[in-house]
Amino acid sequence: MGIFDVFRKGLQKTRDFVTEGIGKIAANIGIFDEDMLDELEMLLVQADIGAACSIHLMNKVRGHIKQTGDASKEAVVATLRQEMKVILGQAKPLNFQKGRLNILLMVGVNGTGKTTTSGKICARYQAQGYKILLGAADTFRAAAIEQLTVWGERTNTPVIAHQEGSDPAAVVFDAIAAAKSRKADLLILDTAGRLHNKVNLMDELGKIRRIIQREAGEAHVETLLVIDATTGQNAVSQAKVFTDVAEVTSLAITKLDGNAKGGVALAVAYETHTPIALAGLGEKLEDLMDFDPEAFVDSLLPQ
Repeated sequence: MGIFDVFRKGLQKTRDFVTEGIGKIAANIGIFDEDMLDELEMLLVQADIGAACSIHLMNKVRGHIKQTGDASKEAVVATLRQEMKVILGQAKPLNFQKGRLNILLMVGVNGTGKTTTSGKICARYQAQGYKILLGAADTFRAAAIEQLTVWGERTNTPVIAHQEGSDPAAVVFDAIAAAKSRKADLLILDTAGRLHNKVNLMDELGKIRRIIQREAGEAHVETLLVIDATTGQNAVSQAKVFTDVAEVTSLAITKLDGNAKGGVALAVAYETHTPIALAGLGEKLEDLMDFDPEAFVDSLLPQ
């Protein structure tokens, strides 16, 4: 199955919602008037593309109609497709190099699939021959430590963990020491998502970052924010908070197959200007894909 087919299958619920909606709006004459454009804008909002992003897209559509006089369904969809790809930007998958220490700091609120995504990333790079360590720096939840340990056992990967309630920064310190002594290529650090406000979040992640800088200053460090597409606009709010305080370098959007709200990927990209590296399109290991903006948009809109 090619990457387009994977995205098309994973986004089927959202695609059906958007395609059916556009078809109903333009069913009679296939030409969009102003009322129909308003309906289309509402459809985009309902697909969780977000108010700000939907307004931006429709402004582009209206501008194109004014410039060309072409208000056909084909022209409108083509403009949407082009502008959505502009918002998402170029593909930017995670990029690690063997033979040096790479550190992947996993951030995001509880329940987004952060620990599972950590395990799936571990399995992916393990299969590519990387020497990997997992660090259980989410010490607030015993379940998170246990879940990461299961992934470690499943992939035969060492897990550095302390007891529940211990200092996350201490786990990070020990994990870096272990990664250096074992000459690991990649250290994946699963951090807590139970932090109650921006100050608390900034303090905790700041402490972890200082440990990384002090103990592994030469390492290549990426911060991956994991968000759950099924939470809709809450995902956008979470993304804005984390990108404000956590030096996020890329995003992973999980559960895009979960409902007809897959448009949230566009909302998050528009609001945060942060590239999406990974897309979760199902439960299986292989369903965590490198995010492909072209395949995403072409799977979202009618052909």
